[in-house]
Amino acid sequence: MSSKKIVNVCCGTGCLAKGSMEVYEELKLQLDRLDMNSDVDVVLKATGCDGLCEKGPVLKIYPDDIAYFKVKVKDVGDIVKKTLINNEIIDNLLYFETSTKKRLRNHKESEFYKRQSKIALRNVGEIDPINIEDYIERGGYGALKKAISSMKPGQVLEEVSKSGLRGRGGAGFPTGRKWKTAADIDTTPKYVVCNGDEGDPGAFMDRSIMEGDPNSVIEGMILCAYAVGGTDGFAYIRDEYGLAVENMQKAIDAAKRENLLGKNILGSDFSFDIQIVRGGGAFVCGESTALMSSIEGKVGEPRAKYIHTTEKGLWGNPTVLNNVETWANVPIIIEKGGDWYHSIGTMEKSKGTKVFSLVGKVKNTGLVEVPMGTTLKEIIYDIGGGVLNDRKFKAVQIGGPSGGCLPERCLNLKVDYDTLIKADSMMGSGGMIVMDDRTCMVDVTRYYMSFLAEESCGKCVPCREGIRRMLEILTDICNGEGREGDIEELLEISSMTSQASLCSLGKSAPNPVKASIRYFRDEFEEHIRNKRCRAGVCKKLTTFGIDKEKCVGCDICRKNCPADCITGEVKKVHVIDADKCLRCGNCINNCRFGAVKVL
Repeated sequence: MSSKKIVNVCCGTGCLAKGSMEVYEELKLQLDRLDMNSDVDVVLKATGCDGLCEKGPVLKIYPDDIAYFKVKVKDVGDIVKKTLINNEIIDNLLYFETSTKKRLRNHKESEFYKRQSKIALRNVGEIDPINIEDYIERGGYGALKKAISSMKPGQVLEEVSKSGLRGRGGAGFPTGRKWKTAADIDTTPKYVVCNGDEGDPGAFMDRSIMEGDPNSVIEGMILCAYAVGGTDGFAYIRDEYGLAVENMQKAIDAAKRENLLGKNILGSDFSFDIQIVRGGGAFVCGESTALMSSIEGKVGEPRAKYIHTTEKGLWGNPTVLNNVETWANVPIIIEKGGDWYHSIGTMEKSKGTKVFSLVGKVKNTGLVEVPMGTTLKEIIYDIGGGVLNDRKFKAVQIGGPSGGCLPERCLNLKVDYDTLIKADSMMGSGGMIVMDDRTCMVDVTRYYMSFLAEESCGKCVPCREGIRRMLEILTDICNGEGREGDIEELLEISSMTSQASLCSLGKSAPNPVKASIRYFRDEFEEHIRNKRCRAGVCKKLTTFGIDKEKCVGCDICRKNCPADCITGEVKKVHVIDADKCLRCGNCINNCRFGAVKVL
């Protein structure tokens, strides 16, 4: 009697970059070569992102609940022979839990996985995203069938409103209220739009959902169309997201074949279709009105929102716009009920879960989903494993380029919309970048303002000129040309830009400046008054030296110095020639004894 096993190979973008497709192809080749009389029956699947990108490629075997990490092509032969045929465990491929120093057979036992609550990511990493049967087998399109067969449009609206779901794209507007506004308008046609133009540095939440579970997004959009009377849908996807576009299109085609999309869905009078529009290549196109202008074939520029897009959006008609993660939550809300979803999370006005891309100087980089109200400390230290190389935590940047950097004293803050705004940050789409003590907060702020200056459409003066002027001041400070009064001028421009800008890009652009000055003002003052960068990042304000008391003469710094400016013999104190030093930071980054320091 054959023993059926399911082997999932993570083929999300992160693992693909590490060679997971080569692992998948080699595994497929070797399984095809197995003797036809073999007792092993293997179903091989290429799935979406499994979450722990740092440890990819990831391979999971069911029903044995075995997970292998950092799998290479050379490991495939052993996996087939030892694990799939002989049921042996390959210890060196198991997950290594740094906190307990143990290898875990089941990845779900690790701190990274067991502390998460996956709702939006419920299928990502568990199904073949281009096989609609996989999605249906896990309950997919059950919510749509339930809605069409036994619910009126108003009942669908009621469940979404009851759930407390807020838009996961950044603004956090109540989803049910938005839908009801569109539903109450008699104008036709009505449009339903998915914002997949994820442009925040370090963010890949929406990308992973579209790549790994596109049908959940499609089903969510269909349910909305049923509830508000929508006739046509558009999935606006960032042009660089090639795999997301491909998988979304395949899922749309499969849904049409199954009569889940198109004319007379499931034999009803309800018809709705979706087409994909590739993004215009600009960060500002993630803003609702700019996105709609881009879909209409116009320049992606925002317009004033004195009339909401739910009333007059695409081509002047009622339009419901939500981001990818929001749509992925809708089917399970209809399936399990609004009260069920409302019970998740600890915050009064922030219900359900939130997906974050946890990146930067953290040990376990990857995709995480946690209940609203989870603290920053739990996410960074319990799930993320703490700061890379056990360096000192300095800040975490949340909410994309328009979010703020929060210091160590904010680690106990609960992650929800209102708490983060009070802290001069924002939820944003869910990017979370961890920084250690080798990060200069002035330089980080300059980087984000540089990004925003580049991406501003330039339509309104407060945003165009305000961001550019803040960037000029920050650049001067980093170059050692900062002056007394610069900090006050930055705050004054920040206030003007946030109040007078046309769209949310300009209104939120000053957040990095305001948060950094609020929490790290002493670093700004040190740059301006002492002409010193304590992190050793701003080259014109940095001089490296070696502490004689701490130097053990390991010679690592000298070997990694590209300028040959470090002298010294093994087991003797080394010296840096400041005149030759390039201020690259290799010495301080590689020193394991804390001997290299900024003078």
